[in-house]
This record gives sequence, C-alpha cells and structure tokens, in this order.
Amino acid sequence: MSHWLDDAVFYEIYPQSFQDTNSDGIGDFQGIIQRLDYIRSLGCNAIWMNPCFVSPFHDAGYDIADYYTAAPRYGTNDDLKRLFAAAHERGMHVILDLVPGHTSIEHPWFQQSALPTPNPYTDRYIWTDNVWEDFEGIGNIRGSLRGYSERDGSCAVNFYTTQPALNFGFAHPDPAHPWQQAADAPGPMATRQAMKDVMRFWLSMGCDGFRVDMAASLIKNDPDASATIALWQDFRAFLDKEFPDAVMVSEWGQPDQALTAGFHMDFLLHFGPSHYNDLFRCEHPFFSKEGGDVSQFAKKYQQLYDSTGGKGLICIPSGNHDMERLAWKLDQEEIKIAFAFLLSMPGAPFIYYGDEIGMRYLDVPSVEGGSNRTGARSPMQWDCSANAGFSCASPEKLYIPIDPSEDRPTVASQQSDPHSLYHEVKKLLELRHNHSVLQSNAAFAFVYAAENRYPLVYTRRDQTGTLLIAINPSSQAASCPIAFQLGEILYENGGAALEKDGVLKVPARSASYIWIK
Repeated sequence: MSHWLDDAVFYEIYPQSFQDTNSDGIGDFQGIIQRLDYIRSLGCNAIWMNPCFVSPFHDAGYDIADYYTAAPRYGTNDDLKRLFAAAHERGMHVILDLVPGHTSIEHPWFQQSALPTPNPYTDRYIWTDNVWEDFEGIGNIRGSLRGYSERDGSCAVNFYTTQPALNFGFAHPDPAHPWQQAADAPGPMATRQAMKDVMRFWLSMGCDGFRVDMAASLIKNDPDASATIALWQDFRAFLDKEFPDAVMVSEWGQPDQALTAGFHMDFLLHFGPSHYNDLFRCEHPFFSKEGGDVSQFAKKYQQLYDSTGGKGLICIPSGNHDMERLAWKLDQEEIKIAFAFLLSMPGAPFIYYGDEIGMRYLDVPSVEGGSNRTGARSPMQWDCSANAGFSCASPEKLYIPIDPSEDRPTVASQQSDPHSLYHEVKKLLELRHNHSVLQSNAAFAFVYAAENRYPLVYTRRDQTGTLLIAINPSSQAASCPIAFQLGEILYENGGAALEKDGVLKVPARSASYIWIK
C-alpha cells in the first residue's frame, strides 16, 4: 500500500472554477500551479482533480472524448505534466478523475462502434441486436441511445444520453440475448486493456493515481458485485506490477467490496444507505445547532468499519461537485464543529475547494449538465478584487457566476481574521499531521451515538495513546456516560468536555479532543 495515504489530506479541485490565468472565465492548470502553495499551507498534501480531458462538456467533463489529451481550455498535456512536477516538488500528490464506465458520443471509439460494418470498436460499447430492443430491467443500465447511426441496435447509457456505456461485459449473460457478452469475452477484454493503457499513460506522466468514477457499475447484471470485484483485482495486479505506488480511490459506497477489489479507499456516498447526509444536508442536520440524529449514520459506519476489519480507509468528504455545499444548511461556527469531526475520523479526508472558507451553495442556472449541482461549482473566492480574484475576464464570461453577496467569504478576509473558519481548519489539519492517532489508520470506536441525542463521542487509538473526541453541535449542553478518566486537552472549540463520576459533560456548540489517562 502507498504509505503516503497514511497522512494524506486531499483537496478536491474542480478545475473550471478554481483559478483562471488567461482571462477566458474558466480555470486552468496554470492557475492550479499558482495556488499550490495555498493548498499546501492550508495543510492539504494531496489533490483530487475532476476530469480535465477533451470533452464536449455536456456533463462538465465526465463525458470524455479523448482520454489521452488535456482539454485545451485548461492547457496542454505539458502543462498537466508540469502540474504533477510542481506538486511533487512541494511533497504533494495528484490523483486524476478516471471515468472508465462511459465516454462521450464524440469519442472516436464510439464513432467507430456506431458504424454498421464490423471493426475493432464494434464491441467497445454495449449494443442490442436491433434498434427496437431496449435495456428495460437489465441490471444497472440506466437507459439507451437509439437512432443515432445506421447501426441496427440500441446502445446502453450510464447517465445522460450522451454517455454511452463502455462494454466490460455481463456477470450473468442471458443466452436469449447474445449481445450480452461475458466479462471475459474478447470485446470486454479489449475495453479493459484500453483502460489499462489510459492509466499507464498518465501514471507514466507523473500522476499518482486515480479516483475512479462509478467504480461499481462497470460490469452489468452483477448483483453481488463479484465479477466487478474480480475485474478491479485484475487492474490492481496490473498496477502492482507496473506502478506499485499508484493509489486507487473508488466511488463505490461499499468499502468491504471496494477494498477487496484492490482499492485503497472508498467514498461514503451522499445517496444510498450511508446516512452521510444526515450529518450535513438533510432537513435537520446533526451538525446544526437546531439538532438532528447521528445514530443511523453511526450504525452504518460501524457496520462498514467492521466489514473491513478496521484496516481499510473509508473517506467522509466535506462535500464534492455532486452535492450542495456544507454552508447550504450550516453556518460558519457549525462548519467549524463539522470539520472537527471530519478531520478526526479514519481514512484520508477530502476537502472540497472553498469549504475551508464556507463558500455558499448558490441558486444559479444549470451549466454544462450540472443541474442543481451547479450551485456547488461556483468560482473560488480568493479576495475582494474583481470576480473575487478568480478571473480577470468580464463577469459575463465566467464559467459560473460568482457569489454576488457583499459578505461572501474569501480567502484573504479569512486569513486576516484569526477566528475564521479558515484558521480553524488549518489548526485542525496541523493537529492531524502532528498526531498519528488522528490519521488514517489509527483504531476507531464509537463511545456514544444515541438516537436523537447529543453528544457524539468516539475514540482514536494507536501506539501513542488514546484520544477521546467529543462533539456537540447543538445549542444545549449534553452529557453521556463514559468509562474513561480524561487527561490533557489537545484541542477545544467552544469549551472542553469534562468527566465527573463517570459522566461526560460537553458544552453546547463545542468540539474537543482529550487524551485518556
């Protein structure tokens, strides 16, 4: 395993919206290079960058038209290579967003696959044998593309109709439908090899690994994920042989399956059974002072943690490009307490750009297929200059409008305020880097996570000792029984928890880390 993950803290960059250096209103690679020192000084030592390849951008770059070429609006392949090198010079790592499940309809592979005459790309995508046959009720196929070309058949799509699904085969092909190919058939194996070639290209360029989009969805009709796990184990063997330090992070939502498949870490998803959004984005979030419930999240998290034997990395991100920002439901003080939780949990944390200053979720029109997600993708707010320092372009050219509020948070204003969210996040990251007990692999255990009750209490433990973390975002002081005697306070915000006669008393709107005697 790549040991740099042990103390990794990722910063997610949505490249369109981070820093524009050529005044076209769109962020670029050179802008990221210029801001690496900011990211490093915050305390993040790794970057996840959303897709940055040639694309028609019907889905903000998740519809790739050329896996081997950087999108010109961001720069060139040479610029991207310079970004890798600049990050490495600062002791940082960069993982790219790999989208192996589908391409754009503009990808040359699909253009060839759509031809009526057989060719090497005929089986690169999933096609039925005639245009009248669809994919209704078939595994994890989301829809179809029909009437696009003279090829007689419907093509499976994964999300938007412009995203045809690459063919990695079916776990249980239906003999009545010969177009359903087995995972080890020549067509799916050729697709697998093509994706290995893409990975080899970027790893050789200096990339440190990949966050894999929709990692659980590649093989169709695979209800227990066994065929998909076997596929990724094959990818892991390839990487172990040629790029043993390459990191693989999955968008899967089932850490036991993802880690068995060979991924180093899996994301908790904002949909499905994780109850992740019970914490931050439901009607009554746990981290709101008005109160919410953490118990279902804790129950599911414990189940996932146990399923990996406590050895795998489960990521709980602050947010990402697919969901509303933390500040949608939480104020800056509440976000401070949320970060005390996020940055003290196992697994490598992921901070979505701008969450460290509490950037808001905006009500803006959809851009490049973003739909309601667009409001979380607005330009980074650096200072009080034009366009908040994001770009020198005229405002109407900006990829997404800037937050128009006069009191919008900026990096500059928060850096000048010692009590800001930015400084709290920086303090918490410094603690995490300086204490192995707060890092990815230290043991974890819930102490108290009761239904509709506060506080949330858990421990982290390694060879340096055991740390108790007490979190109470509510507006009322809270207490719970504990069987520990407390010692030195490592961190507190809003007052430290106190133990007396086997009862832990936690002040309102507080978070504290305390060593256990």
